[in-house]
Amino acid sequence: MVFVQHAELFFIILFLFVPAFLPAQEILPQREAKFITRFPFKQFSGGVMVLQAKFGDIPDTLNFILDTGSGGISLDSSTCEEFNIPLKKSDTTITGIGGIRKVSFAFDQSLTLPGLRLEHLNFHVNNYEILSSVYGEKVDGIIGYSFFSRYIVKINLDSSIIEVYSPGKMDYPKQGHLLHPAFTNLPIQWLNIKDKKSLGFNFYFDTGAGLCILLSEKFAKDSGILLKKRKPVITQAEGMGGKLQMRLTIIKEVKIGPYKFKTVPAYLYKDNYNVTAYPFTGGLLGNDLLRRFNMIINYPNREIHILPNSHFNENFDYAYTGLGIYYVDGKITVEDVIAGSPADKAHFKINDEIIAVNRNFSLNMQLYKNMLQKPFESIKILVRRAGLLKELTLNTVSIR
Repeated sequence: MVFVQHAELFFIILFLFVPAFLPAQEILPQREAKFITRFPFKQFSGGVMVLQAKFGDIPDTLNFILDTGSGGISLDSSTCEEFNIPLKKSDTTITGIGGIRKVSFAFDQSLTLPGLRLEHLNFHVNNYEILSSVYGEKVDGIIGYSFFSRYIVKINLDSSIIEVYSPGKMDYPKQGHLLHPAFTNLPIQWLNIKDKKSLGFNFYFDTGAGLCILLSEKFAKDSGILLKKRKPVITQAEGMGGKLQMRLTIIKEVKIGPYKFKTVPAYLYKDNYNVTAYPFTGGLLGNDLLRRFNMIINYPNREIHILPNSHFNENFDYAYTGLGIYYVDGKITVEDVIAGSPADKAHFKINDEIIAVNRNFSLNMQLYKNMLQKPFESIKILVRRAGLLKELTLNTVSIR
C-alpha cells in the first residue's frame, strides 16, 4: 500500500486582508539575517522531516514533524498525558479528514531546539496515535507556523541539517529559483500541472505531507485535468481524526517554478469538509516531491528558495499493494486490505501479525515500507494468524 503520511491533514487558516490603499511609508533597509543555530533531522518515509526538541522543563527529547502545512504548533494528547502537561479547554475548532472537533491548548509554553529556545508558544493538542503507528516511531507533536514565522529556516536534504537565521536580508544561492508564495498562515504556491490538459492553480506548500501531490476531487472534476481513460486505484490514507480511502493515480507533469517532474503520483481526496479550501486552492504539494530540493523557507519575507539536490532525479514510488500495516504495542499488524488489490489476492486478512518481510525480522516499519515500495516485486511476508505462522506472497503492481 502507498501510505499517505500526511502529518496534519487540517489547517487553521487565518486569511489576512490588506486594504487596497495604504498610506505612504518610508522603506528602511533590512538588517542582515544572522545565523543562530544548526541541528540534524531525520526523515520518515515519504520525505516527512522529524526533528528532536524539548518541551518546557521536561528533560526527555521529543519527536516533532516540521510542517509548513500546519497553521500553528501542536502536541500529541498521549504525550500530554504521559508528562502531565496542564491543558485548558477552548472553543477553537480544527477541521480534518475525520470531521470538526474542538481542541485544548497548552498555553504560554516553551520549546527548546539545539541552540535555540522559543518562548510564549500556544500548543493545540491532537491525537497523533495513527501517525505514530504509521511511521513506527512516536510522534509527539508538529511544528508549523509558530516556528517558521519567527525565523528563516534553511533545510539541506543532502546533509539532513537545518540552519536557523534571524529575520533579515538573506543572500540566496545564485543557482536555484526564488518562489514568492501567497501566505495566509500557510504558504500557497502556484503550480502548473498537465494531464488531459494544462492549467495553473494554487496549492499548499506542505512539507508535512508524505506524498507528491494531492488534488481535491472537486478540483479534479471541475477542471477536467485528468485523463478519463486512466483508472485510479483505491488506497488507504491517514491524518488527523482517523483513516479514510483515497484514490491514487498519476498525472503527466507537475511544474514548480522552472522545474518539471514527469509522471507524478497523485492522490485524489474527497474533501467533504473542504480542508483544502477549494476553490481557493486545488490541493497540496507534499514533501515526497519537495524533498528533491534544498530549501530556504523565509516566512518573514514571504519567500522560499528551492535548489535541486542529489535526490532530484530519484524515481517516484509507483508501487501499489492495497495493504495497510500499523505498528502498535511492539507489533506490526494488518488493519486494511483493499478489495481486489494485490494484498487481497495474496489472501492477507485483518489482524494478521507481520513477523518478517523477505526474511527480515527487524520489525522496522520504515525498512518494511521501503521493501513494499517497489513495483513488480514478489515479496515473501511471514504472518501469524490465529497462533499459526503462514508465509504469503505479495506481488506488487504499478500505478503507471
